[in-house]
Amino acid sequence: MVKIVLKVNGAERTAEVEPRTLLVEVLREKLGLTGTHVGCDTSQCGACTVHLDGRSIKACTFLAVQADGRNVTTIEGVAKPDGTLHPMQAAFREHHGLQCGFCTPGMVMSALAMVERHKGKPLDETTIRHELEGNLCRCTGYHGIVKAIAAGAAAMTGGG
Repeated sequence: MVKIVLKVNGAERTAEVEPRTLLVEVLREKLGLTGTHVGCDTSQCGACTVHLDGRSIKACTFLAVQADGRNVTTIEGVAKPDGTLHPMQAAFREHHGLQCGFCTPGMVMSALAMVERHKGKPLDETTIRHELEGNLCRCTGYHGIVKAIAAGAAAMTGGG
């Protein structure tokens, strides 16, 4: 067993893990942060997307020991402490960017990274759809998700 220390959603957390333990397992099973979902175990669906030091990663194929000493943000760390939704989360709700909700945490985390990568530039439908490759939704057909990301991005950057 290896002791790791992570800063998760702003709080230092420790865990004892086997070297082969995946980050998603630590988040869900050891830290109780079940918003990060396991959908495929092969990095194809994006349900496990979290941010590591500000960059989005798929936690189902990332070893927990690789995250030792680093900052991890999960969907639980996105809303304000008082429960007020982040603008991207609010946009998903307002624009029907979810149906069953299973993919939603990963979609939101990917969308936040997308906005960051584009440095406040408007996101058009083509860009959003291209950047969502690697995030699967089996329910919505993506129309509401694309609208939600565009609206959330605009709200985050002062454009809406």
